[in-house]
Amino acid sequence: MCGRLTQIRAVDLFRAMVRVLATPALAPRYNVAPTQAVAAVRQRPGSGEREVVLLHWGLIPSWAKDPALGARMVNARAETVADKPSFRAALRRRRCLIPADGFYEWQAVGGQKQPYYIHPQDEAQPFALAGLWEHWQGDDGARIESCTIVTTTANGLLRPLHDRMPVIVAPADFDLWLDPGVQNPEAVRPLLRPYPEQAMALYPVTRAVNNPRNDGPACIAPVEA
Repeated sequence: MCGRLTQIRAVDLFRAMVRVLATPALAPRYNVAPTQAVAAVRQRPGSGEREVVLLHWGLIPSWAKDPALGARMVNARAETVADKPSFRAALRRRRCLIPADGFYEWQAVGGQKQPYYIHPQDEAQPFALAGLWEHWQGDDGARIESCTIVTTTANGLLRPLHDRMPVIVAPADFDLWLDPGVQNPEAVRPLLRPYPEQAMALYPVTRAVNNPRNDGPACIAPVEA
């Protein structure tokens, strides 16, 4: 799964990588959690312009009666994303990339859960997590734009921690993933695969990341496992 991530330098690095025009001012984030705002890159329908937007992490389907449903839609499984009513329309028309300097995963150790920080071997090239976004409007006119992160089976590096990992899109596939004109799920299905483990690294970090209120450089400092 993917339940925590960092956005420290990733968004700034991404602007040049994907030719983003519009970008809000963003503070570094060391512990982004579900139900919080997360920065994502998407392509505007009907134009080639790409923008960085803040989305509610936890996808709220357009047909949902209660936006609280989004808390259960933090991740979408690659194996079923094309068929699930909550995600299938977004997979066809509303794909996005979520820049991340890294993400966290936990391993059970002696009755406790030890967090690990997973990051790219080349830290100048952040992860591009495969995301889907959706728009929801309540009866009172309130509007929420939200997202989910697609997950797949874990590679060999992450398997000792968890059996799932986020789908990470390679730079060569950014254009395909972001293009809203590509609406056949079969065209993007080959991208929903585990990322090469040799391009990733991990190390243990403080259990303080378990609390999303802790959001600072100490969250990614290495500790003894």
